[in-house]
Amino acid sequence: MIPVKGYAAPSAKAELVPFSFTRREVGADDVLIDIHYCGICHSDIHKARDEWSGSIFPMVPGHEIVGVVSQVGSQVSTFNIGDKVGVGCMVNSCRHCHNCEEAEEQFCAEGATLTYNSLERDGSSITQGGYSDRIVVNEHYVLRLPQNLPMDATAPLLCAGITLYSPLRRWQAGPGKQVAIVGLGGLGHMGVKIAHAMGAEVTVLSHSLKKQADAERLGADYFYSTAEPGTFTKLANRFDLIINTVSAKLDWNNYLQLLKRDGTMVVVGLPEYNIPVNPFSLIFGRRSLAGSLIGGIKETQEMLDFCGQHNITSDIELIPIQQTNEAYERVLKSDVRYRFVIDMASLKTDA
Repeated sequence: MIPVKGYAAPSAKAELVPFSFTRREVGADDVLIDIHYCGICHSDIHKARDEWSGSIFPMVPGHEIVGVVSQVGSQVSTFNIGDKVGVGCMVNSCRHCHNCEEAEEQFCAEGATLTYNSLERDGSSITQGGYSDRIVVNEHYVLRLPQNLPMDATAPLLCAGITLYSPLRRWQAGPGKQVAIVGLGGLGHMGVKIAHAMGAEVTVLSHSLKKQADAERLGADYFYSTAEPGTFTKLANRFDLIINTVSAKLDWNNYLQLLKRDGTMVVVGLPEYNIPVNPFSLIFGRRSLAGSLIGGIKETQEMLDFCGQHNITSDIELIPIQQTNEAYERVLKSDVRYRFVIDMASLKTDA
């Protein structure tokens, strides 16, 4: 077994603390990655605090992983020692169901093996994530990083980037399309950058005007505060596509009215409660309400290549791993622009 250092949540709602554990030995199809950076996703907080239930402890979170290959298995053909690589939200799947065969592994009929807090396919152990110094992953689930992008700011692309790229690509954001991004946070700011690079006209819808200058810098053409009287009336029937990144309670019916005929609102944020939808919001205008979940491995590589071509990375605040608990609290206060990334070199300072 391979000894590993990291940080783990020992129980629900407990602070993360230093944690030593082991990874499996490198198999014939495996890649050993020395982790350099790992992004902090809001879902890490939900899982570490068991807010979605089903969490297993101790838990090492983290699924926005970038690093360098330090060992490859005898049958590995895709990667070499020294390659810069990434690992996102999945580390395995059944590979034979309809969804896996169509490169949509995130929808694996038998359940994808998540990067952490998930049972390994052989049932031998629970996966542990990227708040650690090394990880062993089957080569099929490893992504190649663009050489021109800084590794630290690339890390959030492995979750936030693909979460926005996938619906923008699927619903054909591009020239002549009017796209609205609801919320300018860790997810939303990636949506603005990617939609802009695709050639769409981009509008940000936020609850206040505080981030208007940021939105314009990121590539937004327009910015509106939904708290301002008349905003929903002014923007009625305007957008071809709305990507809703917000987890807070919103009246989705108001946003559906902003869609043109045949427009779609795609939900990627995860509210903690059910949101009522009036069927009239859909029927009049033949509008659609949809959801999207990250992307498959092939599409995630496509996203990374696209971001490399357009020089797109996440806006980050780099922190040592010892500040992770503080970062969690700041995420909950929306006190980061726009994504925390942990520098794993800081693990070496722990005794």
